[in-house]
Amino acid sequence: MHVITLCGSTKFKAQFREVEAALTLSGHIVLSVGFFEQSDGMEITGKQERQLKELHFRKIDRSDEIFVIDVNGYIGDSTRAEIEYASSHGKKVRYYSKEQL
Repeated sequence: MHVITLCGSTKFKAQFREVEAALTLSGHIVLSVGFFEQSDGMEITGKQERQLKELHFRKIDRSDEIFVIDVNGYIGDSTRAEIEYASSHGKKVRYYSKEQL
């Protein structure tokens, strides 16, 4: 059993849910985003955005690995920063585009 944090654009809600379910059914503890502001069309303030980013880095701190939701190879700036952070802290990094769930 590993603790795995999902990372990626919140526009990929369906893929986040797919991976979350598959990893959970495989016996892992899965940490994800709190909500899908891009998919759900939610507006957040700059302060809230900074707070959410900080929370996500703390989730990575508590994880054994991250699983990047990179649909069609898409990795935005925030996700790239999370990958760099995880790698620099010795976390394993896996990618949706390279895995079979």
